[in-house]
Amino acid sequence: MKEQNSNIIYNYLKELFPEAKTELKYKNDYQLIVAVILSAQCTDKRVNMVTEKLFDNYATVYELANAILEDLEQVIRSCNFYKNKAKNLIKCAKTIVENFDGKVPSNISDLQTLACVGRKTANVVYSAGFGGQAIAVDTHVLRVSNRLALANSSDPLEVEKSLMKVYDESVWTEVHNMLVLFGRYYCTAKKPKCDECKLKNICKYYKQVKKEI
Repeated sequence: MKEQNSNIIYNYLKELFPEAKTELKYKNDYQLIVAVILSAQCTDKRVNMVTEKLFDNYATVYELANAILEDLEQVIRSCNFYKNKAKNLIKCAKTIVENFDGKVPSNISDLQTLACVGRKTANVVYSAGFGGQAIAVDTHVLRVSNRLALANSSDPLEVEKSLMKVYDESVWTEVHNMLVLFGRYYCTAKKPKCDECKLKNICKYYKQVKKEI
């Protein structure tokens, strides 16, 4: 039953988002990792506004590694937790320069050695930047996966493992992107669009809402 539902979910999400991909704007791996770090606790729309100026001021990882902290803070000030992010961006850039010859590492293990790069960020960079297959679990993926019974955990790593078991590796990145967009625009945390959703008959959340009415 779970396998049947997972196929129904995949096909519906594919119908909604036939070419699902990250909404962060970037031109290279350096810009991508900076944008993903900034996106924590911040909308992609806001990040795209901030990075436009940031990359004008710090066009390369070398320039970012030598950035003056206070100056960088002002550039990214409109992002949540901008002070910590500014520190970590400089640390991250310095490590890339010193340990990886100025090139963003292309595997998940090395990516996680960088400041402010946990498993979620590493998975996004690995998949979007290097074409790898990975499922990054953010708040959207966590919420949607539990509502649709693709997973049953509040632990992002456990949800990631569940999704990796349910779906073939060849579609992990696609599934991640579709779940993010579905959670962002349809299956929202507050006032999800259940009435127009074709998955409500298999949705745990919708069944619970119906009981409470």
